[in-house]
Amino acid sequence: MTIACGDSHTSTHGAFGSIAFGIGTSQVRDILATQCLALSKPKVRKIAINGALGKGVYAKDVILTIIRKLGVNGGIGFAYEYSGTAVEAMGMEERMTVCNMSIEGGATCGYVNPDEKTFAYIKGREFAPKPDDGIFEKALKYWKSIASDRDALYDDIVELDASKIEPTVTWGINPGQAIGISERIPAISSFPKDEQMTAQRALEHMGFKENEPIEGKKIDVAFLGSCTNSRISDLREAAGIVKGKKVAAHVKAIVVPGSQQVKKAAEKEGLDRIFIAAGFEWRGAGCSMCLGMNTDRLKGGQLCASSSNRNFIGRQGSPKGRTLLMSPAMVAAAAINGKVVDVRNIL
Repeated sequence: MTIACGDSHTSTHGAFGSIAFGIGTSQVRDILATQCLALSKPKVRKIAINGALGKGVYAKDVILTIIRKLGVNGGIGFAYEYSGTAVEAMGMEERMTVCNMSIEGGATCGYVNPDEKTFAYIKGREFAPKPDDGIFEKALKYWKSIASDRDALYDDIVELDASKIEPTVTWGINPGQAIGISERIPAISSFPKDEQMTAQRALEHMGFKENEPIEGKKIDVAFLGSCTNSRISDLREAAGIVKGKKVAAHVKAIVVPGSQQVKKAAEKEGLDRIFIAAGFEWRGAGCSMCLGMNTDRLKGGQLCASSSNRNFIGRQGSPKGRTLLMSPAMVAAAAINGKVVDVRNIL
């Protein structure tokens, strides 16, 4: 399908072989009135991630690495097609995470070719074509036909080695300002001249210094949630890390499931009890601290380890608040240790 919605993270649906993107309110009006929308045809960039991801490295680390490499404006005018053995090995929920944050990289949309994992995930779901009436097989034939041909032409091709990706954490004020957990915050002089002012502002806002390690930064808040990383697989991974442990005394930690279905599934598995026993607050489904909704906001200059998608100034409710984007597993590890740590050492 082609899916357009008044939310930038509509791109999540690209994981299912859909062309999905966010639109403005006036465009919503146009679609409701006509079922049509005029768009300039984007260029297509194939991003091939080959090899195997290491232990403790997740889809969130992959997309943060891509945005770091290509920039937050690198995708402007492009649709991103994610491919390669690492993407093929990902489950559907991991692919959703990657496609979700295509927007943070400036792309119009993100897309993964539908395959057997896609079809198995869809089959039997409430609104899927029913397997027993022949419609599913007809739909399956069409779905298989829309995947990119082996000899498809692209406007640009980017290749990444999955084995070289490590747990990744943002240090600045946009998702492209990120480093691997073993790296140090870059020097201002290492950036192109047109990016140095933004980097300088980022260091000033975050209270960080050039060449400092990101590992060991003391956090005040840990947020597990958002449309990027609050699916059942994310919660399972985080629960496995916090089970039998306690949140650091100085850390406020909350878990916000991504939907009511996820919340029910997590409670059925007892994940809520694991989080509560560890000292997390267990909340109802919603956006919450991803964008400072309701009372879930940072206070003053609090530093938050967050599984969300944006680290802009003021994004989490406080103009002085500071956000470190990372995977749910890394958030869980930071909550327990009270600081940014390498989750691989815990696993």
